[in-house]
Amino acid sequence: MSGSSQSSKRGTQRDAHQPYEVGSIRQVDPPPGTEGLGWHKYVIAQGGVNVIQGFRQGTLPTVELALDEIVAQMNERRKGRRGTVNLIPKPKPKPKK
Repeated sequence: MSGSSQSSKRGTQRDAHQPYEVGSIRQVDPPPGTEGLGWHKYVIAQGGVNVIQGFRQGTLPTVELALDEIVAQMNERRKGRRGTVNLIPKPKPKPKK
């Protein structure tokens, strides 16, 4: 493997460990097939690796609040569950005679 490929892979792995963040929000015309006012296009990014684009209808403050909640949930899911898990089943007690 060349040095640049290894460097690129390491950069990708580092980016995948970064949290998701709202990259941008801007007001736009309604997406095709929709109606109404107050549409916003947003970008959620995790480093340079994962980029999610979408549309959300509402006022800028309500869209910002909704995206903050979505990003928080995505980051929680990314962390995984931190509780203890007993993967070794305990033997069943023998019935008393």
